[in-house]
Amino acid sequence: MRGILKNLIAKKMKKLIHPFLFVLIVHCTLYIENCQSQWVQMTNGMGNSSVVTSLTTNGNNIFAGCDYNNGVYLSTNNGTTWTQTALNNKSVYSLAISGNNIFAGCGSTSGVYLSSNSGTSWTQTALNNRDVYCFAISGNNIFAGTWYISGSGGIYLSTNNGANWTLHALNNQTVLALSVNGNNIFAGTHSSGIWLSTNSGANWAQTTLNNKDIRSLAINGNNIFAGTWDYGFFGVYLSTDNGTSWTQSSLHDNIYSLAISGNNIFAGGDFSAISGGVWLSTNNGTNWIQKNQGFAYAYTIYSILIKNNYIFVGTDANSVWRRELSEILTGTQNISTEIPSNYSLKQNYPNPFNPTTKIKFDIPSKVSFPHVLSGNPLVVLKVFDLLGHEISTLVNEQLAPGIYEVTFDGSNLPSGIYFYQLISNNFSETKKLTLLK
Repeated sequence: MRGILKNLIAKKMKKLIHPFLFVLIVHCTLYIENCQSQWVQMTNGMGNSSVVTSLTTNGNNIFAGCDYNNGVYLSTNNGTTWTQTALNNKSVYSLAISGNNIFAGCGSTSGVYLSSNSGTSWTQTALNNRDVYCFAISGNNIFAGTWYISGSGGIYLSTNNGANWTLHALNNQTVLALSVNGNNIFAGTHSSGIWLSTNSGANWAQTTLNNKDIRSLAINGNNIFAGTWDYGFFGVYLSTDNGTSWTQSSLHDNIYSLAISGNNIFAGGDFSAISGGVWLSTNNGTNWIQKNQGFAYAYTIYSILIKNNYIFVGTDANSVWRRELSEILTGTQNISTEIPSNYSLKQNYPNPFNPTTKIKFDIPSKVSFPHVLSGNPLVVLKVFDLLGHEISTLVNEQLAPGIYEVTFDGSNLPSGIYFYQLISNNFSETKKLTLLK
């Protein structure tokens, strides 16, 4: 009788301990960073506190322009190491490549410097008395956008690789961004919005986006994206009709930089604004997702470069960071413009599944978690087996309010019952899914 009672107690304890261990293991592993899925600082030779205002590439070379008289740095190995070039005592605001020529737009009215040998030596061009914030190159034409000061500014033009420059257009404007699409040239100005030339710069007209501070421009086919800066956090605007009309996207942050890879748009935000860091849209700006894993906080992103399946960002006082492009483009997708009022974890579909299934979850508006002082909440979604062993990290990032979907692939797993758990702020929910092969 005593043996039977002992066995019954053992069975009861097993039932109690099993779920307890699962929950314990889950909570002990949830906030371990996945180092393969985050930004990594690449500062060897540069230092970790540079203000990197511009990034560009030519062949295997990556150039980084830095503020505060730190000049231009060069990396020949995807940012693993950096070497300061001979231009080492100027504040560099912009960089551009034309053939073997590298142009550096400088501050302190130092104008434009030119190197024809990958930065080994530099020569100051005839444009030597302006702050140069941006470039655009169209054939043999090199356009330079300058800061308006002492009654002059606007766009300068060189048709002979910088040997000579002429004040070309918008001479009463500060021009902070330039972008070329065929014969069309778009100029983003300080407080006067975007101007357009449809004949390679001969004539200019102000577009309907005419009262914003434009810090960045990017073009993808018929889509023109403009990053704005304002105390009202106007964010990214989109035009699909060559600038005739503009629509404000759902990203309301101050945007210093834009970059495009295929149908994916990256935007660099402002730490002092909504939340800063790197934003990604995979649907032409309808929805945006923060991609700040690995950052100590949401840095100000002054420049973005995509090269060799990497995405590089230049930050304000945190130098250059790098991340695999293929990794940042996979995973969490914002699938709706609706903002939920509560957290929710949906049942996966299909279920049972073989070998993939989709999991949806809701992140509510910020009024639902007022104790979060800044930025968006950390959201973690992981999959575990019956013993509570972690199988996969599906989400581990700060997410803006919205409805999200992620795909779980069980191709390398045996048939069986698994659990997936969502944790964010004080919310936690676990559901069961069944892999049936």
